[in-house]
Amino acid sequence: MAEMKADIGILGIAVMGENLAMNIEDHGFTVAVCNLRSDRVTPFMKRNEGKKFIGAHTAQEFVNSLKSPRRIMLMVKAGDPVDDAIKLLKPMLSKGDIIIDGGNSWFKDTQRREAELTKEGFFFFGAGVSGGEEGARFGPSIMPGGSAEAYAFVKPIFEAISAKTNSGPCVTHCGPDGAGHFVKMVHNGIEYGDMQLIAEAYDILRKVLGLNAKELADIFTEWNKGILDSFLIELTSKVFTVKDDETGKPLVDMILDKAGQKGTGQWTAQIALELGIQIPTIAAALEGRGMSSIKDERVMASKHISGPKVAFNEDKKQFIDAVRDALYDSKVCSYTQGMRLIKAASDMYKWNVDLGAMARIWKGGCIIRAKLLDEIMKAYERKGDLQSLLLDESFKKQIESTQANWRKVISVAVSNGIPTPAFSASLAYFDAYRTANLPQNLTQAQRDFFGAHTYERVDHPERGFVHTDWLSKTK
Repeated sequence: MAEMKADIGILGIAVMGENLAMNIEDHGFTVAVCNLRSDRVTPFMKRNEGKKFIGAHTAQEFVNSLKSPRRIMLMVKAGDPVDDAIKLLKPMLSKGDIIIDGGNSWFKDTQRREAELTKEGFFFFGAGVSGGEEGARFGPSIMPGGSAEAYAFVKPIFEAISAKTNSGPCVTHCGPDGAGHFVKMVHNGIEYGDMQLIAEAYDILRKVLGLNAKELADIFTEWNKGILDSFLIELTSKVFTVKDDETGKPLVDMILDKAGQKGTGQWTAQIALELGIQIPTIAAALEGRGMSSIKDERVMASKHISGPKVAFNEDKKQFIDAVRDALYDSKVCSYTQGMRLIKAASDMYKWNVDLGAMARIWKGGCIIRAKLLDEIMKAYERKGDLQSLLLDESFKKQIESTQANWRKVISVAVSNGIPTPAFSASLAYFDAYRTANLPQNLTQAQRDFFGAHTYERVDHPERGFVHTDWLSKTK
């Protein structure tokens, strides 16, 4: 009797790797599992006795247990561990075997690895996996990038295990080499923006209106029934209902206001600068987390620097609705910035990323899944080469009809000394984008004055860049 071989192997069975392996097995595939840093394999196999798993305790056992062409998914920490795993496995592999990096790797590392392995006759994929532990177990959004030829060998598995919506499985081939990891990085950047915007809405509601956790839970629950319907809004509504076991108070009130970050948000900001794409909402979210990290200094400053006392005497219900509108409009700007960044990278690296397809695969499984993504997908269906979501007729009408509320909320926050970096950055982005004449004509005059950096004339564009001897004209 022939020895059973696995359809795919998972190297690295910490929480994400284990859940992904179990998801794949649930869908009828045989999965080889291996973990080289510690003995996780034996307890994993005991917990899953009788299921279609093959436990391997060495790299050689692992490789030998796989069908050809071998499909190996690395669920290890980004950075050197990925290179170490590739170096370990490569001598045991055959031409045409496929290695898939399922972590949050820097897309340029993925490009490098893909180029190196392709030269040696192997295939390499960078596949972003979103949805956290639950998504990995029951249906994530998957963003693979690599050879279209090799994708045919992983497509049946990825489509089977991914989340499903009315638009199909939440996975698609994003493009060659680093496209998948770039899309996942931007996804995470948008996630940063979303979370900061929600936090600012919460801060305004609790400080301006004095709302408690129960009232906030009710508001977010109601918001989740409308245009703000999303995983993060639903999650937030549930957060407000949880009581602290020790004090009996809402648990959210007992959590220190210091937010961490793992690096993908910073990568998004860095590459946006390189590509010349403006992502102020996402950048403001990074700044928000950064400011939160200096807790001790903020506490000290609060004792020495005073601001305005909170005062608000207007209609409570109308203001809650205004915050809802401000949150939605700001979220549209955040997604707009993310999509423009993906488009810029796609053009530079010739990935040919389908933005509508990206919205489609984000509709389920991932952290930023939201009703809004259905509208974004439709916007790109109406116009595939849409420059900005703000130019889509549907989004344009929505924001034009609610921008007064957006401005009001920020005005109330500013007058009451409540910081709203992401709300404010989103509105500034919207206003700058719709403004034909910005004040950078003065900036160019200054640059030419002190550094002879030249400028272009509005009345003679055919002259190109020109210089003025400003000192001689100001004497």
